[in-house]
Amino acid sequence: MLSVRLDHLNDLDEWRGKARRLLAAGLKPSQVVWRVGAEENGLFEAGDDMLPQTDGPIGSVPRQFMELAGSVIQHSEPERFALLYRMLWRLQQDSRILANAADADTGMLTKLASAVRRDAHKMKAFVRFRAIPDADEEQYIAWFEPEHHTLEATAPFFCRRFAGMVWGIVTPYSSAFWDKENLRFGPGGSKKDIPAEDAVEDDWQTYYDSIFNPARLKVAMMKSEMPMKYWRNLPEAARIAPLIRNARQMEQDMIARAATQPPARHTRQKAHEVEEEAKDIQSLSDAAEAIGGCRRCPLYEHATQPVFGEGPAQAEVMFVGEQPGDQEDLAGRPFIGPAGQVFDEAMEKAGIDRSRLYVTNAVKHFKFEPRGKRRIHQKPNAGEIQACRFWLNLERDFLKPKIVVALGASAAQSLLGKAVTISKMRGQPIPLEDGAVLFITNHPSYLLRIPDPQKKREESANFDADLALIRDHMEKLHAA
Repeated sequence: MLSVRLDHLNDLDEWRGKARRLLAAGLKPSQVVWRVGAEENGLFEAGDDMLPQTDGPIGSVPRQFMELAGSVIQHSEPERFALLYRMLWRLQQDSRILANAADADTGMLTKLASAVRRDAHKMKAFVRFRAIPDADEEQYIAWFEPEHHTLEATAPFFCRRFAGMVWGIVTPYSSAFWDKENLRFGPGGSKKDIPAEDAVEDDWQTYYDSIFNPARLKVAMMKSEMPMKYWRNLPEAARIAPLIRNARQMEQDMIARAATQPPARHTRQKAHEVEEEAKDIQSLSDAAEAIGGCRRCPLYEHATQPVFGEGPAQAEVMFVGEQPGDQEDLAGRPFIGPAGQVFDEAMEKAGIDRSRLYVTNAVKHFKFEPRGKRRIHQKPNAGEIQACRFWLNLERDFLKPKIVVALGASAAQSLLGKAVTISKMRGQPIPLEDGAVLFITNHPSYLLRIPDPQKKREESANFDADLALIRDHMEKLHAA
């Protein structure tokens, strides 16, 4: 019996090199025992020092096998190396084995690969970084206990996701460290090496409380997606038990607070008031003045002021955003904050003169959540968008733009009267009932929120392409 020793738990290239030498020597799977690290050989096992070296091609396998092997090698199953070599040996005689779902080895490989992918997904979902106290610069560390040896293959995801952060992930068998430029690996550690908690813990628990919906609670499904073995390392897990325990009472409270439908006569009266209100507004300037007294939804109660549209009264192109931001709310002008700066830069790059455009928002008051001294943007709901369509429709009626551009899903919903998916609608002119043409693209603020640099470049290029299409349509309009 030949003992084949591997230095690493999950190095596909190392296993492949050994397996090639075994094939070259003509050794059957039954003649081989696989050992890892310092495992001792059996009494009648010989080492693999005498295996022949291989330089040229040895055998052949389908690409599917190597893809499977890349996942299976990460599994914690002790017999994974033997299983892989047995399948490699069999593939030399019949390359179609992997297509046979009833084959025992094929089924086992598929099962192990699936478990590894699931474990990698759990790592991405349940790793929680904690700040390292007293570090020279801001650094973060996380403790995670994977079922399998998935850290090396999964760590690049965190490099992309947290590219601008110095971090480490420690597991019982290995550790990964990222310094904003290089990823390196080291030996494993223990949970006591990680700080017990940090200031971010409270934010996680507050966030978890806020998104918990007792009416949709399904404990079995939750435990399936978030197995209890991960709970001990999740800061928000401390809230799970009391939330489950109080779910029934929370659900009853939600029902008690739920809004009821107003009587039909109230709806008719409101419609009549809208018609009467519109009669007194004869121009854009009238609308800009009248909006100061708008009480059509509760957003006016906390906003500094309404923010009406801005631009030439004869503008042929109207851009519609979602709502004013913090700076717009204070200044009373649309698109002057960070998203507005992105918008201006993109306009200049596309060769579109902003001074010829009319820019406005689907919702005219800033919706936000106070957090300390900051006001954090909140997305307007369907009722608020519907209430503000009155003002947007007035702007469209007075302007009569030939091109309307919806920046984001809220703007598109306001203009079309229904929710839409931007990825399915962007890049195509959509005729509107008044004869205008609608284009849909992302809101500039979306580009500001993308953390991954590569993803940000891709989405910025898509945004630029949308604006180029709009510019070309404007030029055709002028030529006609």
